[in-house]
Amino acid sequence: MSGRNPAPRRSYGGRSAEERRAERRERLLAAGLELFGTRGYAATSIERLCATASVSTRNFYEEFSGREELLTALHRTINERASQALATGFADAAGADLATRVERAVRAFVTVTASDPRWARIAFVEVIGVSAGLERHRLSWRGQWEDALLAMTRDAVRRGEAVDRDYRLTMIAIIGAINNLVHHWSARDQDIPLDDITAELTRLILAAVTRP
Repeated sequence: MSGRNPAPRRSYGGRSAEERRAERRERLLAAGLELFGTRGYAATSIERLCATASVSTRNFYEEFSGREELLTALHRTINERASQALATGFADAAGADLATRVERAVRAFVTVTASDPRWARIAFVEVIGVSAGLERHRLSWRGQWEDALLAMTRDAVRRGEAVDRDYRLTMIAIIGAINNLVHHWSARDQDIPLDDITAELTRLILAAVTRP
């Protein structure tokens, strides 16, 4: 939800009010990415966000009800991008064997979530323990990730590449492993090659779905 206080509609400097407002929102999102992704959510004030984005406090409240809504918007963005990347990576390798399909999907996911440590921190660290509302948002996304991984395993079962069993608990465990491994990478100044992260996650998923 955004736009608590309607912005004026007059044009200024050749740009409409809507264009200027969209630009301010993008600057606030960029400021949130930078500050939440480096200093952390708890250490970032609305005043600091506004100063970094070069907007007024009034402008901030035209777009977001508070810091939490800005963090939620960023978390939603990275999950939407990662979800699309994973689905595309898996689909593009539809004609390949299971190992290749999983590797392509994992590489796409890791590339989106871990290529920038700020996004990794927002996706896996800063959303934890903020509020009940943000926790519901996070768990909703976790449910969507479970469904996506389960769809991949059902595809493998249909092809005779995976054991036919209930994988829901397995996928919950794998999601936890993914979160912790990418967080580990981001917290260690990215001294582990992303290729190694991709390879390890691929091995983990393959081992989980091809053994009874």
